[in-house]
Amino acid sequence: MADKSPGRPREFDRDDALRAAATLFWQHGFSGTSTRALATSLGISSSSLYAAFGSKADLFDEAVRTYALRYSAVYDVAIAEPTLAQVISRLFAGSISEFVRADDGHPGCLTSSAVMVDTSATLDVRTFVTDLQRRDEERLRNRIERSALVGDVPSGTDAATLSSLLQTLWHGLATRADLGAGVTELTSTAELAIALLSLERPGDVSQ
Repeated sequence: MADKSPGRPREFDRDDALRAAATLFWQHGFSGTSTRALATSLGISSSSLYAAFGSKADLFDEAVRTYALRYSAVYDVAIAEPTLAQVISRLFAGSISEFVRADDGHPGCLTSSAVMVDTSATLDVRTFVTDLQRRDEERLRNRIERSALVGDVPSGTDAATLSSLLQTLWHGLATRADLGAGVTELTSTAELAIALLSLERPGDVSQ
């Protein structure tokens, strides 16, 4: 008789499972999403869900962290651009692309949506997200300061104020996406914001 494999093979793809779970949390919040609904959506049994993720709270935690880090990764790409105008253009374009992901089955930014009001009492997800976004803003401020040193921004530009404004615009785009705004509307808004900041011409925010 052939030896049995040391472990039962996974019945699902973990990344697909996280996307499916995030969709349910987006639609119904943490409290309104049952473990049974999660298991059904993921196509596994409740026992398999517990084996893979632990509790429902653990699954929520991992889903939010995964998406938060994905949003933060946009900053990694953007701040490497050679000019500040290109940094901001890439930041907005990349973020909009993440906010409106039809392949994930839901529009918007998970970490800025109403979902974050309804979290497990055992989790500190909001602190994690807040700290991550503060670090992103700090990286953006440092990038603006470097641009100021080489004359890439107007003399006297306050890097802290400008980075705060850009983060405010970022959150505004995220909120509009949560309300159902599509790529075209969000891109037009970002282009106008950049033009008003005199950093670039309208029409230069590319996906």
